[in-house]
Amino acid sequence: MPNELYEKRAEQMFPRLTKAQIARLEPHGTHLATAAGQVLIEPGDHERKMLVVLTGTLQITVPGVDEQVVRPLGPGDFAGEMSTLRGVPGFVRVSVLDAGEVLVVSDHDLRVVVQTDAELSEIFMRAFILRRMGLISAPNSEMTLIGSRYCGHTLLLREFLARNAHPHFYLDAEVDAEAAGLLERAGLTVADVPAVIGRGGRALRKANLRQVAEFAEINPDIDVAAIHDVLVVGAGPAGLAGAVYAASEGLDVRVIDSFAPGGQAGTSSRIENYLGFPTGISGQALAGRALVQSQKFGARFHVACDAVALHCDSWPYRVEMADGRVAKARTVLIATGAQYRKPELPNLDRYTGVGLYYAATHLEGKMCQNEEIIVVGGGNSAGQAAVFLASGCRHVHIMVRSEGLAETMSHYLIRRIEESPNITLHTRTQISSLEGEHELESVTWTEARGGQRQTQPIRHVFLMTGAAPNTEWLKNCVNLDEKGFVRTGADLSKDELTAARWPLDRAPYLMETSLPGVFAVGDVRSGSVKRVASGVGEGSICVQFVHRVLRELPAVFG
Repeated sequence: MPNELYEKRAEQMFPRLTKAQIARLEPHGTHLATAAGQVLIEPGDHERKMLVVLTGTLQITVPGVDEQVVRPLGPGDFAGEMSTLRGVPGFVRVSVLDAGEVLVVSDHDLRVVVQTDAELSEIFMRAFILRRMGLISAPNSEMTLIGSRYCGHTLLLREFLARNAHPHFYLDAEVDAEAAGLLERAGLTVADVPAVIGRGGRALRKANLRQVAEFAEINPDIDVAAIHDVLVVGAGPAGLAGAVYAASEGLDVRVIDSFAPGGQAGTSSRIENYLGFPTGISGQALAGRALVQSQKFGARFHVACDAVALHCDSWPYRVEMADGRVAKARTVLIATGAQYRKPELPNLDRYTGVGLYYAATHLEGKMCQNEEIIVVGGGNSAGQAAVFLASGCRHVHIMVRSEGLAETMSHYLIRRIEESPNITLHTRTQISSLEGEHELESVTWTEARGGQRQTQPIRHVFLMTGAAPNTEWLKNCVNLDEKGFVRTGADLSKDELTAARWPLDRAPYLMETSLPGVFAVGDVRSGSVKRVASGVGEGSICVQFVHRVLRELPAVFG
């Protein structure tokens, strides 16, 4: 097997269940006799199931340009990965080598097992996570993304698939010779990139995120008639924490996010001051663990789903999405976070994804190795990006409008920056222009003290400045402060509650907005501490008030 991960962690990826463990699974499955050559699972199957081998032998293969055999499964082994738990189509083919019998466990029954049997839960969850990691790192995939280094939308799609842990193969039409042949066989040309080619030759040209999510079947089906206990809008640290705690306490939870789990924190290469991770953890890894944890308890996730309106004229509340679908819920957790503010430069959007970035993950890091780069911003995200990128870049310039970093950045990051020989801090400095034909080629910056301008052939700039809340969709329903952040709890005055027609005798709970049963947590909340740990804390604390509201509101609204 060419995949190193399979070789190094094979015992954890493919553990063998004991007879006692299989006996505990028996009530949750059905027996199926198998015949040699029979295909039990095909990639893309909508009947989600885990198979436990009782007798005989199964084989797992990953289809693609060259079919990849993973390994045979004998008695006590089981087939399945994160797709099974999430309730979406998978990526592998499971066929029968030697006739025998298997125990078939549906995705619903599997979730019951992982929620009620601690030992089996640990075995399955670890194996499923590692198997997904193996699929991502495998040299084979049924999905291929063909893009161009001169196309900013290409980078957006690459980030979307990577941050949603969706296995795929990437080809650059500018440099990879096989790209032209694949495009031709799919009936496409270079003018159609970025293009996604899937199983059976299916193809998608110049797609938006929602179309790619549908093409890749990343999301489970949405029951538009369902009324959820909690609808979480935004899957950053605060939203993920709310989902984990609410689902673990038996509530019906649905989460929607416009991009991927992790929010702004998901773009951080390394977070070193989060409790319990002394060596640090990437924002994407932290979000991935929280996602799996919440799915274990039954929360359902949907990405590439933009909330465009909160309808608050009746209860249960309704959240309208950009594709026209509506999700209904008794309570709503607003966790849409904040986005980096864009500097006022005339051609800013022209270079987004082709020299201008708002994230500093390993994907962006590879694009600017051994080059001179600029990081704009004085917060922790900017500091984490600068330190991470300095390990692979020739030189990193940090630019801030203030006199220094002490008021906005953690001390440990400031120390790292000061001690890094290839990082230079420019205070009271702003970028004044960007130049380049197809991609960013040079940057001019201006120092406020003397007005000196300097132009350098720098092709990569990371923008991580300020915070603008994602609250346009809320304006007609909840009270916002002067900057657009959501006011909650004691921050809402009596006059504001009167204007909002607050219907209850009590004041809003901590983190409850001017609309009963609608909460705001994390960066989107007015007055919140913009840190990962505080967002997680707010999301988890909020759930106790959700329980109270679920008891109160039926009596109020009938």
